[in-house]
Amino acid sequence: MDIRWIAIAAALPLAACSSSEAPVESTPPPPEAEMTCQADAVQSYVGQTATPALGGAILKASGARTLRWGPPRSAMTMDYRVDRVNIMYDDAYKITQVTCG
Repeated sequence: MDIRWIAIAAALPLAACSSSEAPVESTPPPPEAEMTCQADAVQSYVGQTATPALGGAILKASGARTLRWGPPRSAMTMDYRVDRVNIMYDDAYKITQVTCG
C-alpha cells in the first residue's frame, strides 16, 4: 500500500470529528434571576414530614428550578447550583434542613 493512502486513511476520521461551526443550543438558558433559589423563603418547612407534595411546595416557594432530596447518611455532590433547592431529612422523614445549591 502506498504511504500516501495510509496518511489519507489516518486523517479521514479526524477530519470527520472536526467542525468549524459552534454547536447550536436547542433552548437558551433562562435568565439567572428566574431560577435562583431563595432558602429564606422555605425555612418554615423544617420539622415537617418530607412527602412528594411537600417537596413540590418547597420547590415552588423557593423559586428553584430543581429539587434534590438528601436522605440520611447519603453522599451528595458538592457542586453549587443557584437553581437547586436541597431538602435534607432524617430517618423519621422529618425535614432537618433546607438549603440552596
